[in-house]
Amino acid sequence: MDQQSEQKIREIFAQQKAFFKTNKTKDIEFRKAQLRNFREVFLNHTDALCEALDIDLGKSRKEAEYVEIQIVISELDYLLENINEWAKPTEVPSKSLPSGAEVISKITYEPYGVNYIIGPFNYPVQLTFSPLIGALISGNTAIIKPSENTPHVAKVLEDIVKESFDESYVAVVQGAIEENTLLLSLPFDYIFFTGSPNVGKIVMKAAAEQLIPLTLELGGKSPTIVHKDADLDKAVARISYGKWINCGQTCVAPDYIYIHESVKDEFIEKFKTYLKNTYDDQTLGKIGKIVSQQQIKNLAGYVEASPEKVIYGGNYNLETRHFEATLMDNVTWDDKVMQQEIFGPILPIMTYNDIDEALEEINNRPKPLALYVFTEDQEFAQDVLHRTTSGDAEINSAIVHVGSHFLPFGGVGTSGMGKYHGKFSFENFSHTRSVMQVK
Repeated sequence: MDQQSEQKIREIFAQQKAFFKTNKTKDIEFRKAQLRNFREVFLNHTDALCEALDIDLGKSRKEAEYVEIQIVISELDYLLENINEWAKPTEVPSKSLPSGAEVISKITYEPYGVNYIIGPFNYPVQLTFSPLIGALISGNTAIIKPSENTPHVAKVLEDIVKESFDESYVAVVQGAIEENTLLLSLPFDYIFFTGSPNVGKIVMKAAAEQLIPLTLELGGKSPTIVHKDADLDKAVARISYGKWINCGQTCVAPDYIYIHESVKDEFIEKFKTYLKNTYDDQTLGKIGKIVSQQQIKNLAGYVEASPEKVIYGGNYNLETRHFEATLMDNVTWDDKVMQQEIFGPILPIMTYNDIDEALEEINNRPKPLALYVFTEDQEFAQDVLHRTTSGDAEINSAIVHVGSHFLPFGGVGTSGMGKYHGKFSFENFSHTRSVMQVK
């Protein structure tokens, strides 16, 4: 990074600090007007976003519009509709004073100030703009750094921001490690990071040095338990959706399956048939692209370490960055594929007879971002949830909870900290201030 680029970043940061001090962002009507304008500009770039998402990640138009664009619009409309109500001071009971004076106690919500939002590559539109609109509806300013791994999308995001906002309010900084290191050295008021646990540690360390509050949306090996009484057809279809969308590059994707041994063979045959019928001979192109050739090599390493365990798929094309939907059977915790989050279209299958043993294995690992249970026995499902911990969980479905602005989304432990979406975004990006008035 040259000196001119560094100076520009510092200037933008200083401009945003100065703009926040004007208190303009504390005006709710200002926030709403800015976001309504953003909404129009954002939708006007639908074609450009879809084209960029196809180039960078091989996303189909249908998938791009749903998981990248419409989810942002749905979230934005919900925030605009409810912000006036959420932002009202909340009067709470007051503890009496020895003097007997009348006391009024309220909870108010204040923006933090200048926010730094670090976007990921896997859903580069949704997971960059959803935090942004949460920050802005709460009265903050923001500097965004999109992922350098999806450069075509990053350019469109920058165009949208430039057309929507003055850079003293919202700005995009392009770049990689050097730019991120500089930005993390600045005294932001809040940091929001979506990405891997390894980079999350770097972000958290930088934040800790300046005592900056932050949200970390990370990942992990999200388990999927398929019990002996599960509707196998539904389980196959819903796990497939959650696993193969975006070519497996989803932080809450089912990372591995624990299936009851008594139904494993039937489940696998149904899975193979479903994959053949759904993706036929064009699997390599239908589920999207892996973000980089290096990640293709990483995924290939899992397959090549245990080729005898591949029961479906396993093919890939390094040049085009396509990787086939792949099933692996008879997997153990010692296999390479089970050592870290896969983040690709490989699905390992393990079996259990005793759920206690399976849950013990799950609980011995870092806390996952999501946990999925497929069963017709709600008592069994609730028992599994009671005895495990995860950021979020679903019963008889996978990953769809992420699209709900009525549910808080986020991790726990090594899978992250902080929750957002809907009202939870407003709360996440707001400082809760206690105010006591004594008469």
